[in-house]
Amino acid sequence: MDLRVRDFDYDLPKELIAQYPPASRDGSRMMVVERKMERITHARFKEFPGYLRPGDVLVLNDTKVIPARAWGRAGEKNAEFLFIKERAAGRWEVLCRPAKRVRTGGRVVFGPGFEGTVAGEGSEGLRVLRFETPDVLAELNKVGFAPLPPYIKRRKDQAGLRPRDLERYQTVFARKEGAIAAPTAGLHFTKAILEDMAGRGVEVQRVTLDIGVATFQPVRVDRVEDHRMLEEKFEIAPTAARAISAAKSEGRPVTAVGTTVVRTLESAWRRDGGGEGNIECTASGCLTPGRGATSLFISPGYDFKVVDRLLTNFHLPKSTLLMLVSAFSGRDLVMRAYREAVQERYRFFSYGDCMLVL
Repeated sequence: MDLRVRDFDYDLPKELIAQYPPASRDGSRMMVVERKMERITHARFKEFPGYLRPGDVLVLNDTKVIPARAWGRAGEKNAEFLFIKERAAGRWEVLCRPAKRVRTGGRVVFGPGFEGTVAGEGSEGLRVLRFETPDVLAELNKVGFAPLPPYIKRRKDQAGLRPRDLERYQTVFARKEGAIAAPTAGLHFTKAILEDMAGRGVEVQRVTLDIGVATFQPVRVDRVEDHRMLEEKFEIAPTAARAISAAKSEGRPVTAVGTTVVRTLESAWRRDGGGEGNIECTASGCLTPGRGATSLFISPGYDFKVVDRLLTNFHLPKSTLLMLVSAFSGRDLVMRAYREAVQERYRFFSYGDCMLVL
């Protein structure tokens, strides 16, 4: 399928980019897209449990966002840093801007007792920082900010917003630290919503994909098929693998909360038999438990093996996330839905409203 990146562009007024979360997590709007009927309706997220039935499986990404955004003093001036991943004890890959202020051998001061030395440089603002303290996460928890994407505007002098963002840019079911961005489709859930679904007989399972740079990696090619995703780590517990495999073999629908769950499940599905961890593998396949890494890029033409329904937020133009949703729902239907979302004044992106694709 010869698709161009421009085929996934759309016009979005800046005022529709949500800068703050709604007053309540479940107060967001929810567009409902029915693929077979090609029908679009409008609801509220509070109504989400009513779209599921007893025996349905709902899969969440329980990764926990670290306070990965920090300002540090490099020489005489400040620079902004995004802590991406730990290479070894006390050594972290970071992105910084302006990068010209952060050079090899220089010192960066983030706070009392929290200083790093620039141990290496890469392209596009990538740096390696070496810290004397091995517990960098503990220091980030003191001074770091929520790693909000750049379209949500925050400054260092808006420290009063820090506690709110640290709370709201995190799902209520987050458990395992490691992400530098939130699985935003999960931000709408409350504990009451989860309890409601459990009471309806919906089976809630969790997987973990530590969201990194790959999820938001810009597409810099013209042809969609030429894009290559970076790797992100994931983990699936045997209990979740068994439950999801059983649902697929019994014909019960699996609903993925977010594109990261989609990529995790689709990456771990095997059709070649040989189930692991006491997972019964049928002729249709099974989900493999354990840890892994995925660079799976899902675009139109992809054959979905696991996911039957998708809850997702509204994504940036020309992004791999929009391409994934288009693969699941059909590009024409998705682009029509996005045009209608703009017309109906939905709130877009991380702190925005959501879409349920049935």
